[in-house]
Amino acid sequence: MTQNEKFITNSIDASELSFNDFKSIVINDYKIAFESRQASVLGRREVLTGKAKFGIFGDGKEVPQVAMAKAFKNGDWRSGYYRDQTFAFATGISTIKEFFAQLYANPSNGADPFSGGRQMNCHFATKSINEDGSWNDLTQIKNCSSDISPTGGQMARLVGLAYASKLFRENKELSYLKNFSVNGNEVAFGTIGNASTSEGVFFEAINAAGVLQIPMAVSIWDDAYGISVPAKYQTTKEDISEVLKGFQRDEKNAGYEIYKVKGWDYPALCEVYEKAINVCRDEHVPVLIHVIELTQPQGHSTSGSHERYKSKDRLAWETEHDCILKMREWMLESAIATEDEILEIEKKAKIFVRNAQKEAWNEFLDDIKPEQKEIIDLINGVAKHQPEIAKISASLSSTADAQRREVFTAARKAIRLSVNFDSPERNALLAWYKKNRELNHDRYNSKLHTGGVESPNMIPVVDAAYDDLSKMVDGREVLNACFNENFARDQRLVAFGEDLGNIGDVNQGFAGLQAKYGELRITDTGIREMTIMGQGIGLAMRGLKPIAEIQYLDYLIFALNVLSDDLASLSYRTKGIQKAPVIVRTRGHRLEGIWHSGSPISMLLGSLRGLHLCVPRNMTQAAGMYNTLFRADEPAVVIECLNGYRLKEKLPTNVGEFTVQLGRAEVLEEGTDITVVSYGSSLRIVQEAAEELALLGISVEIVDPQTLLPFDITKVCSASLAKTNKLLVVDEDVPGGASAYILQKIIEEQKGYFYLDGQPRTLSAKAHRPPFGSDGDYFSKPSVDDVIETIYQMMHDANPVKFPPIY
Repeated sequence: MTQNEKFITNSIDASELSFNDFKSIVINDYKIAFESRQASVLGRREVLTGKAKFGIFGDGKEVPQVAMAKAFKNGDWRSGYYRDQTFAFATGISTIKEFFAQLYANPSNGADPFSGGRQMNCHFATKSINEDGSWNDLTQIKNCSSDISPTGGQMARLVGLAYASKLFRENKELSYLKNFSVNGNEVAFGTIGNASTSEGVFFEAINAAGVLQIPMAVSIWDDAYGISVPAKYQTTKEDISEVLKGFQRDEKNAGYEIYKVKGWDYPALCEVYEKAINVCRDEHVPVLIHVIELTQPQGHSTSGSHERYKSKDRLAWETEHDCILKMREWMLESAIATEDEILEIEKKAKIFVRNAQKEAWNEFLDDIKPEQKEIIDLINGVAKHQPEIAKISASLSSTADAQRREVFTAARKAIRLSVNFDSPERNALLAWYKKNRELNHDRYNSKLHTGGVESPNMIPVVDAAYDDLSKMVDGREVLNACFNENFARDQRLVAFGEDLGNIGDVNQGFAGLQAKYGELRITDTGIREMTIMGQGIGLAMRGLKPIAEIQYLDYLIFALNVLSDDLASLSYRTKGIQKAPVIVRTRGHRLEGIWHSGSPISMLLGSLRGLHLCVPRNMTQAAGMYNTLFRADEPAVVIECLNGYRLKEKLPTNVGEFTVQLGRAEVLEEGTDITVVSYGSSLRIVQEAAEELALLGISVEIVDPQTLLPFDITKVCSASLAKTNKLLVVDEDVPGGASAYILQKIIEEQKGYFYLDGQPRTLSAKAHRPPFGSDGDYFSKPSVDDVIETIYQMMHDANPVKFPPIY
């Protein structure tokens, strides 16, 4: 028996099983549960002794998770919570050795197959894609979407994972996608703690699934606390299934099937899960299983003890109602196993778990020890010329169980202290450091983006084409034509959002397309921004190409937690084994008032690394970006100019085919005196200002970066600055917002500092949100007058004789 062996639970069919078969299944289930408990106990000890930084475990939830695992089939999906280790063991998603490797944050290939050492323990994921970004056959594995720590964050994506099954079942045009679904029979399993059902995203997801009628099975692990806070402060009536009784379906209305079961009652749990998941799978009805009377024997995590906040009576009750103890008692009472048999199971389980832990720890160290020895030898070589450096290697030699941090700290210190003493030994140390720095980039910093064969930068650039018959149309018509062409081309494309379906969105980009392509592909949603995003993430993880619309950029704030915590980090936190190519479509910049004129770009730049951020200046450029993204496999936000839908643009003859390369900046107007960088709606302001500035003898070069993530990958901005030597950044974000980001990119990364002959400037909106009305817009966001006078002042500063002061 290897320490990485999987012990998978089996379903119980009493009509076909002999007693001995039944006994074998039950004993195996007890073994899985008991091993999981030992992993929790030992894992906590490893943290408290300093081998691991932090631990959070699933003790007290073992028996219901074994029961849930029995109903989990190949092709199904889990979107869960960091208490689900027993489920992961029982389904074969994780071994106990892998569990400990993740606890130690082992970045070695394959040690932590869920995150490559990047996530804390009990954060699981399965391999959806290969190294090149191509999809695996998801129907042949038990799928686990990558866990996140925000306690309700899994609920948003759960909606999309379940909704995909509905689309695969009801849209026969998707039947060719054999690797993603078998007739939509897949159930999306969600788990959440009782306290986290107080979160808004939980209620959003529950309501959305009830409306959509999708195969979503939510298990609530209820141990009556949320860390130290009891249920009376968490939940109305102290009972979430009582709160949700109105969702129970009846003969007339769609809704949920709701079940309540005690978490220590093994036979009842097996029965409830079999019944509930069969209903969910066959009828595509969401189900909720409220698992009550659970315990948390070791408290919330390694950061504290539950004895501080639980009464003696509660602690005594938890001891008596421990689910493993109760299962043990039931096995004895039912003559399934004798005391001696159970003791033998427990003895072997303790040994097995201890050996798995030791092997995981030794493998973690074994990957570092050669580096430790090598760097000690290299530093000792340098010490031949500088004896005082020997103390660095001596200190590292005496460090028991040194981790990579200690090794690199020693190497870098030795390199710094020997900077004035060139020698072959120092060169060897330096070469080692440079080589291993690249290896560590792969271990700790790689895969912010998938970077596979369908990466946006692999999509061929196709220029927009026009002919003599190309007509001028409203910008919205360019988008509409683009969407129409692509929906006809790719059956995987779906779009949904508030007012998107029947009326074709508030700005008519999808006008008439629902009637043409059907409600399954172009769909209205309720007002629920978090689960609109989650719907997109889940669909994308299952091989579809969703456009998730947020009506205005201002409202993206309501979904920012889902985008930032989940979507933006997905490729990175799984080290590239999962992807979700969602396109988030929204509109912003200029219109009217505080809630419809948003341009909070710095907020997005700071929270959405891992997504592409597209800021097209008009609808033709937006269409080109969509054409690129529809063919690519990485997520993006596209912000259309809210005041551009009715401006006239020429309709390309290849409106569904031409592409815009992400990160390719464009010089819109050439000039010699000053470089102005802007994007989105502000570009029209800058272009208008440039006309008057020309009359004043000032030649303006205007650069549109087109995307902010990535930003100007060919360094068009610095090339322009090398010619003009002056820089102004104009945008509609707050002072020091996106403009500061753009300055950092140009001045620091592109080394534009060396071309400046004057102070670079920014012109942004005011610090407050724009007031309502045209006057409010004029006095709070950059105007043509503002741009003219700012540029003129910069020219005055450089040549006051030629450009005398205006005021």
